[in-house]
Amino acid sequence: MATGVDTLISPAMQEAKGQWSEPRLSPPISLSDIRKWAIATYWPETPPPLYWDEDYAAGTRWGGIVAPLDFNPFAWPVKRLRPPAAAAPVEGVRLTGINGGQTDTYGEPMRPGDVISARTRLADFNERQGRFGLMLYTYNEIEWTNQNGEFVRRRIATGIRY
Repeated sequence: MATGVDTLISPAMQEAKGQWSEPRLSPPISLSDIRKWAIATYWPETPPPLYWDEDYAAGTRWGGIVAPLDFNPFAWPVKRLRPPAAAAPVEGVRLTGINGGQTDTYGEPMRPGDVISARTRLADFNERQGRFGLMLYTYNEIEWTNQNGEFVRRRIATGIRY
């Protein structure tokens, strides 16, 4: 519980608010990546053929295989990324964190051969008094585009710390 402090918002958070990170690139998406993701997502049922059957997918409005909306080309990184230091609240205060949920908005579907570019930012934050004392709400935004610069996905993730 955050006691004895007037704010949980650090100067680093203030400075980082709204600043986009450098983009990172996914490896090229393979048909096999999409197929395996669909199998895992729909298990034990058979996934929709749009995700694995090239003949079927060619006859759809997409004209070919596309990835499920929840597909993540960054899911298996060789090296784990550290969260940005700007996400840290004031120093010296130990906080409990919980996931406050997320909202996704989708654009162009991901296809075999796509390379996805991701950038992130601390979009906003606020504080309020709650049952557990002073609580910090952070809103992190992740934006994905494909190699053509087309919008693929935006996620707003809410973090709650107290």
